Amino acid sequence: MIYYKDDDVVIRKMEETDTQVFPDEFAAQGWDKEKEIYQRRMKDEAEGKCITLVAEYQGHPAGYVNVYLDVTGGPFKGKGWPILVDFGVLEKYQRKGIGSRLMDIAEEIAGQYADTVCLGVGLHNGYGSAQRMYVKRGYIPDGSGVWYQDKPCEQYETEIANDDDLVLFLSKTLR
Repeated sequence: MIYYKDDDVVIRKMEETDTQVFPDEFAAQGWDKEKEIYQRRMKDEAEGKCITLVAEYQGHPAGYVNVYLDVTGGPFKGKGWPILVDFGVLEKYQRKGIGSRLMDIAEEIAGQYADTVCLGVGLHNGYGSAQRMYVKRGYIPDGSGVWYQDKPCEQYETEIANDDDLVLFLSKTLR
């Protein structure tokens, strides 16, 4: 399924070939992304849990995001809001508007299910570009503080690591 198309960018649902392209491309950047992550996203889509989005730039897979239709953990659990999960754009395709276009389509899809969308963003510098983009797009912290491995961190917590599991949850009103 194609969600968006212009001269350079196509946004479509994830395909089986993407499950190898993205791990290979991220490995070339020095990041470790396992093929199973993408296969799980496709399985979740087949089960109706999410909508997978892949951006192609001039015919090459360049980025992705997944719109899960219901939050299963964190501070937004049980609110009936969609959550954006696992957003990424390969470094060689960044600063071309691909991430913004992916977010536009993801928010449009989320808006078909609720008036609010949410997400969690990592806190280390590898998430710096995403952090700035989310703020510019109007996402605000929920006020529950930092979460680690799906649990809120207590004040002065010392048993956490600044890894991909340390997140701040944000939401945005869509309408």
